Amino acid sequence: MPEKNSNTEEASCRCPPGSVCSVEAVLSVDERGQMVLPKDVRKKAGIRPGDRLALITWEKDGEVCCLALMKAEGLGDMVKRVLGPLMNEAE
Repeated sequence: MPEKNSNTEEASCRCPPGSVCSVEAVLSVDERGQMVLPKDVRKKAGIRPGDRLALITWEKDGEVCCLALMKAEGLGDMVKRVLGPLMNEAE
């Protein structure tokens, strides 16, 4: 993703610090809105038939600019990390 400099506008979506972002595949959307995750990506991510994925979006100026998928089982931990400190402050 482009870094902010004097000649470019700040990127609207960025990977979190310490993570590695890469383009794994380019997907097509069919007429029913379905996409296929390539087998090598599913294997690398440990995604098996029946697994549930959460779709996460980022918006800029009212439009979705980035999409991400994560295993739904990881949502609980993410919510605890985000909301845990807020809940502690409320006590």
